[in-house]
Amino acid sequence: MMIFKRVQCGLAAAVLVLATTVAAQTPAAAPATAPALVSGKTEVLWLGQAATRITTPGGKVIMIDPWLRTNPKTPQKYKDLEALGKIDLILVTHGHFDHFADAPDLAKMHKVPMYGPAGMNSAVITLGILPADLAPRFGKGGSIMPFGPGGIKITATHAEHSSEINWKNPATGKDETHTGGEPVGFIIEMENGFKVWHMGDTGLFGDMKFIGEYYKPDLILIPIGGHFVMNPADAAVATRDMIKPKFAIPIHYGTTPVLRGTTAEFATALGNSAIKMLPLNPGDQVDF
Repeated sequence: MMIFKRVQCGLAAAVLVLATTVAAQTPAAAPATAPALVSGKTEVLWLGQAATRITTPGGKVIMIDPWLRTNPKTPQKYKDLEALGKIDLILVTHGHFDHFADAPDLAKMHKVPMYGPAGMNSAVITLGILPADLAPRFGKGGSIMPFGPGGIKITATHAEHSSEINWKNPATGKDETHTGGEPVGFIIEMENGFKVWHMGDTGLFGDMKFIGEYYKPDLILIPIGGHFVMNPADAAVATRDMIKPKFAIPIHYGTTPVLRGTTAEFATALGNSAIKMLPLNPGDQVDF
């Protein structure tokens, strides 16, 4: 059942936010030893560019690609990192500043791990940006269950992009560029089975169809800005013809002049697809 509600949210005085409740049902034939599915909502708060806070049905809070303090689209409230509230886990898709910028400080503030591509976190540790215990490594095709069996499951997927870390060397005061491994996306399976694919930064690639068929994400967060990532037409092909989720939230657009793609163009390119595209404003939250 879908409910429309009016909320006070971020940059807009009042916007419509679509809330969809996904009921989790335990199969009658499940063995007695199977973990009980958690009922409740998956809450997705978008904060501009790729920055996304997800609260799972079990109450875990995951911050993805946190570029907040200097992000021109992030609502002023969230430029104060403490306004995010508790954070249990940080995910970073690649080393570019607009995805990585505030992740190390949040990891240190909350004393929680910043998971990222193995090559990126190797550089993070070597450069002394974070200690090894706050920068665990995993890579494409790998899965983690950071809160133990029966909790959320996170799988790193392919992304067609690059990854570099720009770092000011404290010894010399000079800016340096270091390789950041290979970029990834993340498929996050909630405690109740609802799946979110945060695609990070990516262009079109053929295995989007395989990922859609194999992992069956319910919701995708998909870049549409163009120039560095898919434009709206490309994103529509990926969404409608290859991945086929129930819901799509467009991200990574309108932040800099070259990211010209718009949600209106994305909607037009999707056509009469049954997929529900949710055009959020930064600071909007949608519940599933």
